[in-house]
Amino acid sequence: MTSTDALASHENRLARESSPYLLQHKHNPVDWWPWGTEALAEARRTSKPILLSVGYAACHWCHVMAHESFEDDATARVMNDLFVNVKVDREERPDIDQIYMAALHHLGEHGGWPLTMFLTPDGEPFWGGTYFPKTSRYGKPAFVDLLREVERVFREDPKSVEQNRSALMARLSEHARPTGRTVIGAAELDRAANQIAGMIDPVHGGMRGAPKFPQPAMLEFLWRAGQRMRDRRYFGAVELSLGRMCEGGIYDHLGGGFSRYSVDERWLTPHFEKMLYDNAQLLELLALAWQRSGNELFRERARETVGWLAREMTTREGAFCASLDADSEGEEGKFYVWSLAEIESVLGREDAAFFAAHYDVTPQGNFEGHNILNRLKHVTRSSEEEQRLATLRAKLLSTRDKRIRPGLDDKVLADWNGLMIAGLVNAGLLFAESTWLEMAARAFLCVESKMAHGDRLGHSWRAGKLIVPGLASDHAGMIRAALALHEATGEHAYLERALAWQGTLARHYANSDNGGYFLTADDAEGLVVRPAATTDDATPNANALTAQNLIRHAVFTGQHAWRAQADRLFDGILGSAAENLFAHLALLNALDLRLRTAEIVVTGQDTQADELLAAALKLPFLERIVLRASPALPASHPAQEKIKAARASAAFVCVGETCSLPVTNLAELPAAVAAARQ
Repeated sequence: MTSTDALASHENRLARESSPYLLQHKHNPVDWWPWGTEALAEARRTSKPILLSVGYAACHWCHVMAHESFEDDATARVMNDLFVNVKVDREERPDIDQIYMAALHHLGEHGGWPLTMFLTPDGEPFWGGTYFPKTSRYGKPAFVDLLREVERVFREDPKSVEQNRSALMARLSEHARPTGRTVIGAAELDRAANQIAGMIDPVHGGMRGAPKFPQPAMLEFLWRAGQRMRDRRYFGAVELSLGRMCEGGIYDHLGGGFSRYSVDERWLTPHFEKMLYDNAQLLELLALAWQRSGNELFRERARETVGWLAREMTTREGAFCASLDADSEGEEGKFYVWSLAEIESVLGREDAAFFAAHYDVTPQGNFEGHNILNRLKHVTRSSEEEQRLATLRAKLLSTRDKRIRPGLDDKVLADWNGLMIAGLVNAGLLFAESTWLEMAARAFLCVESKMAHGDRLGHSWRAGKLIVPGLASDHAGMIRAALALHEATGEHAYLERALAWQGTLARHYANSDNGGYFLTADDAEGLVVRPAATTDDATPNANALTAQNLIRHAVFTGQHAWRAQADRLFDGILGSAAENLFAHLALLNALDLRLRTAEIVVTGQDTQADELLAAALKLPFLERIVLRASPALPASHPAQEKIKAARASAAFVCVGETCSLPVTNLAELPAAVAAARQ
């Protein structure tokens, strides 16, 4: 008989219960008791503390903890030796759930399910929590370590057990941070964010000094800190930085799009080249900043940037070009700068004077005798004046289009296209711009059809020539794009493609030394060494993107193994990240997603379900993953339990490792997500 057969043949006391949730645990090696006088009597007889586990059938993290710990023989032996173990279905016994959930809140802990409480033999609570991992992770102790420590405190000092919570947590922290292993959790992320926030230029935004780069990963890190700590100063730092960029010369006020960087601290004088990847990442940040602040500047710059993308940066097939050069006619910026006389010749004296007052245009110029258009000077403008300025900008753009243009690098790079596709999807959802999603889908189709050979991507495509093999960054970026499109549209083909490319990463790029990935494939030729950097450059490191992708795979497929794979990647790379956090901000952003994303599962196939889905997709995309549950999902998918449990169309919210009750009113969904994070 195999161990699986033995497990299936074993039955504990829960086999005699009627609750489907309790029956799910009847084959556990844990010696479960249902709640009742018999369990309390056994605890008193043996003088053992009680381990109370409360959950329900549609709770994803209840199933994860069951699989990791309750089905594990070694863990079960510790549970059985040290505790009387009681399992409760919260839907069957809401009274028990209410009592002990209130106790957890009084302990100052965040509530949710699975609920794990420790009780005296008389049923009095003295400590608890929610989900505990089988192995220590992110500052949370391993479940077995926790069990032994709780039992030790209970046995050695039973009279003061209720006063021992702080001492207990100190001991558990030692177990959660084993010697020789670097652990970065929420507290470390918060400290890093506080340090970086102190480096932000309080007047001009961005990092202090010059030159100034947009640094989207850094801005995202600060934005996530604002979400995590609910601290407006982090949002303010990002909004200040974006606002000054949007008004500065680094932004093309006639044609749209952001240049690579500013050579000065004011964002006035750009290095005039425009890169696809900068604009992809800034597009997402503009959407987040607009959604929170309502500042129309951010929406206008996003729309103008997508307009530039469609007009100047899209190939005939629908993919996106790599970059625009800084130079034309052998001179940097010549295409973009103006003299006052040139503006007067196009607009006429009156309109030119009006335009010049708003865009810092003078006879002397602000850049080598020329004028870089900018709106860095604070000028109050009415809506009528803004409309007039828009008309004048269109006239100047039409004239500028007759100039000799900078060189266009029209090669298609898979990794950069992946960034822009995901950016269009994420921003398009928040701005309700359906055409942006259409652009994203068309670009994805082009990359898939022109740059994929089977399940492998090439890196660069131009004029019918594909450079192969592709890089880890190509696969990571396009997987992210596929997952964004899958989430937005529900089309399963995108998920299938993402999973196929993920398989390619595992086969050809895996780095067994750290659980991450080499940049180059195992069959790439002509290399004396395989690059394996984990740090970001102007784009997020492929390991960081892959970590996020793995977390999303876990939600969309219902397979916890993907999340475990992400955890191995974090374990292997966070050591080097701790030595230089600033160079690993994209990885830390992925870690924040791992720790606190809201997994929102929407059940039902009616109008109400559609409305709940739309409301979920309107939530900030940095901290939510949305799954439309349907009967087409595999039978093993955890969302199937939610489909069965929901009597009507509903949204289920899981944050961290705990799940909420179903939400049926779409207006209540944002509040439910917020409450789940408290």
